[in-house]
Parts: sequence; C-alpha cells; structure tokens
Amino acid sequence: MVRSLIPARLDRLKWSSFHTRLVVALGVAWVLDGMEITIASAVGTVLQDKQTLGLSAVEVGLTATVYLAGEVVGALVFGRLSDKLGRRKLFILTLALYLIANGITAFSPNLAFLLVFRFFAGMGIGGEYAAIHSAIDELIPSRYRGRVDLAVSGTYWLGAIFGTASTYVLLNPDILPVDLGWRIGLIIGPLLGLLIWGLRKHLPESPRWLLMHGRQEEAEEAVKVVEAAATHGHGGELPPVDEDKAIEVRPHGAPTYREILRVVFREYPKRTILGVTLMVSQSFMYNAIFFTYVMVLNTFFDVSASDSSKFLLIFAVGNLAGPLLLGKLFDTIGRKPMIAGTYAIAGVLLAVTAWLFKQGVLTATTQTLLWGVIFFFASAAASSGYLTVSELFPLEIRALAIALFFSIAQGVGALGPVIFGALIGSEDDPDPTGLFYGYLGASALMLVAAVVAMVFGVKAERRSLEELTPALSMRAAERTSA
Repeated sequence: MVRSLIPARLDRLKWSSFHTRLVVALGVAWVLDGMEITIASAVGTVLQDKQTLGLSAVEVGLTATVYLAGEVVGALVFGRLSDKLGRRKLFILTLALYLIANGITAFSPNLAFLLVFRFFAGMGIGGEYAAIHSAIDELIPSRYRGRVDLAVSGTYWLGAIFGTASTYVLLNPDILPVDLGWRIGLIIGPLLGLLIWGLRKHLPESPRWLLMHGRQEEAEEAVKVVEAAATHGHGGELPPVDEDKAIEVRPHGAPTYREILRVVFREYPKRTILGVTLMVSQSFMYNAIFFTYVMVLNTFFDVSASDSSKFLLIFAVGNLAGPLLLGKLFDTIGRKPMIAGTYAIAGVLLAVTAWLFKQGVLTATTQTLLWGVIFFFASAAASSGYLTVSELFPLEIRALAIALFFSIAQGVGALGPVIFGALIGSEDDPDPTGLFYGYLGASALMLVAAVVAMVFGVKAERRSLEELTPALSMRAAERTSA
C-alpha cells in the first residue's frame, strides 16, 4: 500500500507553459475531427463527378457512415487500452493511426479502398477522444478543469471553420483540377497532426494513472516534470501541499468487464443516467440539425450548395464562441447550474426558432443567426457532457467510460439526420410542418437533459478527481486498512 500526495501536488499548481502545451498537443484531436467531417461533407458532391471516383449519392453517404462507425469502434477499443496501457501510449498510437490512414485515403483509386481507410481514420479519432480527455483531466489543476475541457471540445468548430475556408480553394475547379483538390483536402489533417507529433512525444504519462497502477517511482518523476514546468520563470516557488490531502493506494490493475458493469450500473446509476442523457440529447440535436443544414437552406430558402458554406461559417463561429466564453463559468458558478442552464436555454431557443420557422418569417440569414445563438449555448452544453462523463467515474475505467457514453450518443445521434431528412420533405413542395415538430422533439430532449442535470448533477467544480470519485485502487487500500 502506498501513501501519496501526487494528486494534491498536481491540483495546487498554477497555470504554466506545460499546461498550454498539453492542451495544444492533445486538443488538436477535436480540430482534426471538425476539419475532417467538414471537408468530407464538402467533397461529397465532387466524388460523384466522373473525373474523380464517380460515386453515387448513396455511396457518398456510406463514406460518412463508415467514418462514424470507425469512431465508435476506435473509442471502445482504444478506450479500454488507454485504461490498461496508459494515456500516453494511446494518444501517440491513435494519432499515428489517424495520420497514416487518412494520408493513404487521399490516394484512393476506388470506393472500397476509400471506405477501408476512412474506417481506420475514424478509429484513430474515436480513440483520441477517450485517451485525450482522460489525460487532460488527470493533468490539469482542478480549478481549471471545467473551462479547459469545454474549450478543447469546442475546438471541433475551429476545425470546421478551417475546413469550410479551405474548400473555397480546394474545390474550386478554376484553381485546382477536380481530381486533385479533394485529395489535398484529405491530406491537410495529417499535415496538421504531424506538426503536433513532436509536442506529444515530450508529454509525460499521467502521474495519476502511474500511481494507481503501482508505478510510484515513475509517477514521482512524471509529476516532477510538471512541477518543474510550473516553476520555470516563477522563481522556483510552489505552494505548500496540505498533508491531509494524501491518499492511500493499493494498485488494483485493469478491472474486469464485470467490475466495470458493476461500477457503471450498480454503484453510480445516477451518474450513468446523467451521462447518457447529456450525451444522447446533444448528439441527436447536433447531428439532426448540422447534417441537414444545407438541405434546409436549399429547400426552404433557395440557397445553393456552393453558397451554403458562407452560412456554415456563421454557424461554426457561434459553436466555437460558446465553450470559449462560457467555460470559466463552469468552474466559478458551478457545474449544475451551468450545465442545466445551457441545455435549457438551447432547448427553449430552439422551440422559439422552430415556431418562427413554421410561420415563414425567417430568411436564410436570420435562420442562421438564430441557430448561431442557439448553438452558442448548445455547444457549451455538449462539451459539458464529455466533461461530466470524464470526471465522474473512477480512474481505472475513465477512458472506457468516455468511450462507452460517446458510442451510445453516436448511435442515437446517427438517427437524427435520417429522421430530419425525411421530415424536410420534397423540394418541389416544401412544407415546414414536419420539420417544426422535429425541432420541437430535439428541443424537448434538451429540456429533459436540463432537468436531469439539476436532479442528478454533481458539484464537481474545483474538486479533485479523487474526491469526486475514489479510484478503485483507493478503495482497495481502504479495504486492506479495514
């Protein structure tokens, strides 16, 4: 059994250059995913051209489905491995898989080749989510954890902005040949990932993970690296550590699937309900609206596909601004009021916008501006779902818990575009009634999530991970002492 102050030592640190490097090096996963999905969506019509791969509309849709399926598989496989083998090994491995698979995808000669490597690229990104959120939460001081998690998740939309902007050049046949632009677009992500590779190689393993797996000496070395970075340029002084915050650990090792099910469903059923509700509601709303966005603009406002990217930029800016501007409030005002509040505001505003849409009083511009405001709050709400799942389950199953809830949310969220696509109706005879009820349904889900957050939410702000949820290794130590 080991007595340690490592978690307290990490939580007492002020923000330093190390924390900035950590966020940049790991947070790029969300940027890559946002850019990937945006570019892939934009090149769909190009891939139907006979000068490229000559795909049908169904085959183009299949490429997106395969990528999302890869994300789910990657999250589950690599989430489990991240808990067993460590955060560092996995966030290096998953980035490598993404870089290689997506780079190869750019040279696809046919549909089958494209599908195989899009699947593996999705696996890499899915695995990234589980590994990086675990690492960030275990290395960031508790008083910054909320705003950092929200900011990292929100950078998905920074990627979407980059992706949208790049398509102006890449998909313009007057600038690049038709069969070249889309291939360059798929290489942009790997090139960005290569720039981050060097930063990741120099990050330490999570000291918390090392400690809970019986590698105390390595944990001490890792935490010294973080402390040294925190004192660099600050006179070498660190705040004292309260000895009362020491924890006792008896390494537990990787839990069995039976233990995982017991923890998730028997020990923390309220947290499980909370996590599922938050993740599913935001996923359904996002996928339903975002993936039918261009169709709505085209069907009801006569906006051409080429002009829709201008409106997508406005939408993306609202999504990026929400987590960045509201994130600090999740650490100061608190998790419960902010999570419930952002879900509720987004739900109410969506219902109001749905009514205005049905009345036919909106233009493409006002519709987009209203959606930008809605998703200013909804983006912060969605990001808080990942934060909630990450900080409310024991360290030994943290990455797998993120992966599990992410996979459930993706599965339900995938129904959104199908349902809303059907509700849009015929382009020749557009009727907003069906879509109005669809928006009301998505609004209701967000409002239900707000209620669940108020009832089952946990006051996690500025509290250590170990105080919120004792690791299985800490429980083993308590049983030994008893």
